[in-house]
Amino acid sequence: MKADALGEIARRSGDGAAAHAATHEMAVSGRRARGEVRDAVRLGDLHATRAGLAAGSVPVGHAQLIARTAGDAPIDEAMLAARAQREGYDEFRRTVARHVADVSCDHGASVLERQRQARTGTILTRHSDGMTVVHLEVDPLTGAQLGTAIAAAERRLFRNEDRAKRRTPPQRTADAITELMLDPDAKRPAGASLIVVADYDTLNRRLANGRLADGTPIPIGEIAKIAVDAQLLPTIFEAATGDLRMGRTSRSATDMQRAALALRDKGCVGCGIPPERCQHHHIDHWQHDGRTDYDNLVTVCPDCHNDKIHQQGFTVEWNPDTPGFALQPPTTPLGPTNGQSEARASPH
Repeated sequence: MKADALGEIARRSGDGAAAHAATHEMAVSGRRARGEVRDAVRLGDLHATRAGLAAGSVPVGHAQLIARTAGDAPIDEAMLAARAQREGYDEFRRTVARHVADVSCDHGASVLERQRQARTGTILTRHSDGMTVVHLEVDPLTGAQLGTAIAAAERRLFRNEDRAKRRTPPQRTADAITELMLDPDAKRPAGASLIVVADYDTLNRRLANGRLADGTPIPIGEIAKIAVDAQLLPTIFEAATGDLRMGRTSRSATDMQRAALALRDKGCVGCGIPPERCQHHHIDHWQHDGRTDYDNLVTVCPDCHNDKIHQQGFTVEWNPDTPGFALQPPTTPLGPTNGQSEARASPH
């Protein structure tokens, strides 16, 4: 109903009038209102998606993703609407990204260029409390590069913290970004490695299916550009190798383990956040003699790690349907203090 109303206002009076109505009637920011109008206008031409949204079989977030993608490539909308009915958001996001790359004549290079042209950033002072707000929108490849650098800075800050005065994860992120911006000439933090993956086409003797660790496709040509200024670590991962089994010699995952886990989990197993923004949890807890081995580690974001696992008692279970690890809620909720000793030690 909202999409229909905004779309009709836009048809009659223009996108500006529809955005003005959305801002006042929905009490949202101007930027969000413009996005709502854009999605509504595109949904008017996406009949399968619109029908699924009206019937409740296509979730709102999935419908918005299809609408926002429709302008980037000649998508198979009916196929995406059908996949949207049975895939979780993060899996569906990867499905859409791969589909756009497949139907693009240049393997997604033009889509990436449009995303780069659409980059935007703002810095403003919030009048309600005087806080400065920085907002940044960049293409997926640049975002992954930023994410890896920020995550590495966060790990370094964590290692140097006083245990009695731990930052919260959002505070640590803010401090890491501030430090990187105000001291851009500082040495790159250890572990700031961008993971890109490609398959080798043995028949044609070339790389194919370029992607980030979470499955987001990138043009093969971009890998060559990255390689010019990057330290390359070509690796074939095998879970049984000693490189991925640290035992009790180290609590923190090594860079090699981080790369292997990023490829296996493709992000947080609880909510799907990209791997460069995640930590690593010991399935058998470290304090209970758990080992820092590939098969005893799983990728989780700070919120899922601290809140779901250590505060609420979620467990890590293998899901054969995915296949992959997933977080399962407890049958009996934990008390407010259970598991806090391990939670204080994130990120591993």
